[in-house]
Amino acid sequence: MVARKDIKQIGPYLYEIPATYRHDMRVPARIYGDESILEAALRDRSLEQLVNTATLPGSQRYALAMPDIHQGYGFSIGGVLATDTRTGVVSPGGVGFDINCGVRLLATELEAEAVTPYLSQLATAMYQHIPSGVGVGGFLKLSQKELRDVLEQGASWALRRGMATRADLEHTEERGRMAMARADKVSERAQQRGRPQLGTLGAGNHFAEIDVVDEIYDEDIARAYGLWPGQLVLQIHCGSRGLGHQVCTDYVQRFQRTIKKYGFRLPDRQLVCAPVESPEGQDYLAAMAAAANYAWANRQVLTHQARRAFEQVLAGHLRGYELRMVYDIAHNMAKIEDHEIGGKTVSLCVHRKGATRAFGPGHPVLPAAYADAGQPVLVPGSMGTASYVLAGTQQAMRHSFGSSCHGAGRQLSRKAAKRQVRGQAIKQDLQQRGIEIRAGSMKGLAEEAPVAYKDVDRVVEVVHRAGLAHKVARLRPLAVVKG
Repeated sequence: MVARKDIKQIGPYLYEIPATYRHDMRVPARIYGDESILEAALRDRSLEQLVNTATLPGSQRYALAMPDIHQGYGFSIGGVLATDTRTGVVSPGGVGFDINCGVRLLATELEAEAVTPYLSQLATAMYQHIPSGVGVGGFLKLSQKELRDVLEQGASWALRRGMATRADLEHTEERGRMAMARADKVSERAQQRGRPQLGTLGAGNHFAEIDVVDEIYDEDIARAYGLWPGQLVLQIHCGSRGLGHQVCTDYVQRFQRTIKKYGFRLPDRQLVCAPVESPEGQDYLAAMAAAANYAWANRQVLTHQARRAFEQVLAGHLRGYELRMVYDIAHNMAKIEDHEIGGKTVSLCVHRKGATRAFGPGHPVLPAAYADAGQPVLVPGSMGTASYVLAGTQQAMRHSFGSSCHGAGRQLSRKAAKRQVRGQAIKQDLQQRGIEIRAGSMKGLAEEAPVAYKDVDRVVEVVHRAGLAHKVARLRPLAVVKG
């Protein structure tokens, strides 16, 4: 196990486990954090997992951990690893089971105070319009062909169905569609699980949350994003549901055979992988992209439903309630991207598991309105705590493959959280603080209690001071919808 003595501090918020720590490491392992975050990481296997990822073929520069690091499947959550597309591998464990779990931020032109008389009614309408919970199906009944269209078209499918605007797609990572997606690389079982679940929130840490912009740190960038103090906004956090989980399961099982074919020796079987350019690697990337497209379509349908809820409650009472997309980002993905290494532009497969893209100003993939500001980086907090809007930086492009943290990061398992708190107590606490809560499961509330997560303020301060993302705005919750 990694011990504190094995870790060197190489910057104010940066630590390193050198490649000499273990004979099979190809690159060093780096952790963004402070002493408190480092101490927490030493209490589980997350740093050992980080070291393990540094052994994968084709790894470039270093394996990275964001300050929300905690133990996951194979890769630690909060992990970033870039592999050379010619010589390296892609690993399903470096993406995770909830492929393209992500968050989107939508903004109104309303003062939050103006909505106070309608907040309880609005929270109830959101809960009614957004199906949530384990295994819960949505209002859409997809044919097999329609599902295949979703897998290959992503959010564009919702646009054609009248559930999206072109501005929504313009402000979504990849414009809500990865072109490499192939529905025929997604198993029949995965498709069966996905057909009834499009337009559903799910459970766990997924949520829809009505917030107020509580504080602005950078007025110019906030203005570019269309954010201002006291504004009513909405976050939606969910992923690819059972379909994405099954895609990961299928390819982990398939790659157990693949590692023998290519002669890989791995320190952990959860790191099963395939060469990026191999038939197996290309099949996984095509299936992962299809699951990612499903997730973008899912969040877009949920946006459509949220807009209906806002209209139902606020139309005729207030003006400016329409929800405008600020941005949508993914945090469980493997993306083929160009990055500069040693003065040369190199094609890399960048795994971000519980980490998010944080591209800096001027990057060609950004919406035109954000070209000078940098990519919005959305960091939701735990239930009842603050969330943050950050902006990607050139520093991130140079030092973290354009990556940042994705949230607060767990510090207690779901079982441990349930042993410490009761869901009903969490609900009462939120209500006493003036936060409306709509949830179908008290057990689910206990699992997602704030005590189960790190301090999001501390996590964000690390990435801000390390230069990976720049603080723009702080959001405070007013109403939360959970499964």
